[in-house]
Amino acid sequence: MIGSFNFSVLPKIIFGKGKSAELPKLIKGYGDNIILVTGKESFQNNPEGEKIVASLKDNGITANPVVVTGEPSPAIVDKTARFFREKEIDCVVAIGGGSVMDAGKAISAMIPDEGVVEDYLEGRGDKKHSGRKIPFIAVPTTAGTGSETTKNAVLSMVGPEGFKASLRHDNFVPEIALVDPMLTLTCPPDITAASGMDCFTQLVESYISTEASPFTDALAQEGLKAVKKSLVTSYEDGTDVDARTGMSFAAMVSGICLANAGLGIVHGFASPIGARFNIPHGVICGTLMGAANEVNVKRLRATPGCEAALIKYARLGLLFTGKRDGASKEDYVDAFIVYLNKLVERFKLPKLARYGIANDHIYDILKKADCKNNPVRLSPADIKEIFMKRYK
Repeated sequence: MIGSFNFSVLPKIIFGKGKSAELPKLIKGYGDNIILVTGKESFQNNPEGEKIVASLKDNGITANPVVVTGEPSPAIVDKTARFFREKEIDCVVAIGGGSVMDAGKAISAMIPDEGVVEDYLEGRGDKKHSGRKIPFIAVPTTAGTGSETTKNAVLSMVGPEGFKASLRHDNFVPEIALVDPMLTLTCPPDITAASGMDCFTQLVESYISTEASPFTDALAQEGLKAVKKSLVTSYEDGTDVDARTGMSFAAMVSGICLANAGLGIVHGFASPIGARFNIPHGVICGTLMGAANEVNVKRLRATPGCEAALIKYARLGLLFTGKRDGASKEDYVDAFIVYLNKLVERFKLPKLARYGIANDHIYDILKKADCKNNPVRLSPADIKEIFMKRYK
């Protein structure tokens, strides 16, 4: 029996190799004066990016540049929104990784508003956004966050009093998600691995989520098939267009899934760690993925009524490790955990202590780690076990 579920609105999705050539025409549907939000490295070192800039100029489009370095802060959003608020901006276009797309999404939302963005962040402010925005086009250059298909922008302030929080509204879904795998070809191996593991984590966590539905399961399974086929290849040979295409598809789908099914304990760690320490989001997710799922499985096996989640883990084991004669459901569950741990080592994902996390920071991180939508309730001891497996 299929139960009830809700499903969020999606952007118009344009997917495929070479599709970025359509960007000028898409922009012209809104006007010819845009804000172009990019990352310093991901865009300026990308030959395809140079083609895009040239094509915008050739089509009479004025691109007002905004460069985002690192994860976006409320300060860069407020500064940009104030600067452009009195100007006639027709469209905001973000070309880059998840941070760039989140920044562009937030800028498009804050230009029509006189306030500061922190007033509208979940868990930070007490205002409700009207949903008014400047039309927004998202063009990813990495295969990771899936921000091109979501309604939230994650903003950060890193430090002892830091935070990571979302600006969220149904209207903030991009008008257009233009996904061209050719833009990911120059992504270096370390970023390919970290962003790919973020995507992988999002698909797994939404698949085993307590809020999963047959709709999100079907999408997650297709995304996971693409991860199985493409993640390692795109890491080892970044010029493999088919592998890059598979990961671009998987990342896009992971955004749809997380928006509708939610995430689990890995992303529950990512927020407090990323708020306090300058660690790339994909590195946090990637390094914790094996340990988190290992502890999840241990707790699921010890908790009555969790058979459905364990069956899903077995399906993941079958998908990623292949069918074996005589293998039981439990064998496939264990095989998936082994696969994840080997992948973490293969990608050389670092332990968390490398980034300056000291013993006296651990209690605060564990206290703030969120288990929402995790397939099983984890005890404080479980949460600590996950962290310590990847601490030193």
